[in-house]
Amino acid sequence: LRPPPRHLGLLASAEVAGRWAEPSACAGFTVGGLAAHLGWQVQSARWAVESERPQDGAVVTALAAHYEQAAWVGADLDTPVNRGIVETGETRAEQGPAEVLRLTREAREYLAECFGRLSPEEVIAMPWIEGRAMTLNDVLTTRVLELVIHTDDLAASVGLETPPATESAYERVFALLIPLAARRHGPVALLRALSRAERAPESVSAF
Repeated sequence: LRPPPRHLGLLASAEVAGRWAEPSACAGFTVGGLAAHLGWQVQSARWAVESERPQDGAVVTALAAHYEQAAWVGADLDTPVNRGIVETGETRAEQGPAEVLRLTREAREYLAECFGRLSPEEVIAMPWIEGRAMTLNDVLTTRVLELVIHTDDLAASVGLETPPATESAYERVFALLIPLAARRHGPVALLRALSRAERAPESVSAF
C-alpha cells in the first residue's frame, strides 16, 4: 500500500482545502469529512501493521467473508453503521486539511519502510473490528479498494479529474468488486452490464 504522489496531491490540493466544509459527492460527507475518510484508509493500514498480532490459532477471515459480514454492505445511508462512518470522518476532518495530510503522509512513509520486512500471508489484526484477523494482503486489499473508490469521490466533489490509480491497484479492486457484484445481482446481470447495453440492468453496484 504505497499511495502514489498524485493521491497525496489530491488531499493536498487547494480545491479540497478551499471547499473543506462544503457537501461532497459522497452522500452525508462534507469534502473535509470525505478527505479525512480517504486519508484514514492509509492511516488505518498503519494501525493494523503496528498492532499486536493475533494469538496462534486465531480464526482468519477470508476477504469474501469480510464483506459478507460487513454491516454497511447494502445498508441504507441512514442506518447507524453508515451514520457512524460519516460522523467519524467528520470528526477527523475537524483537525483541518493540513493535519489530515500530515497524518496520511506519515502513515504512508511508515508503510513504505516496513513492507519489505513483512510477508503478504502474515496474519494481522484488523483492530477497528473486534476479533478480526486477516492476512496482510487481504487487509491491504480492503484499504486499496477504499482508496480507489474514495479518490474518485473526492475528485468529483471538487471538480477535478480523478487521479488514476496504478494498474495493479485497479486489478486488485476489480478482482474484488466483480465477484461481489455477481453475488449481489447474479452473474447474468453482471454479464449483461458488461456486454449488452440493451439488456443491462440499471445497477450492478457491488455495494
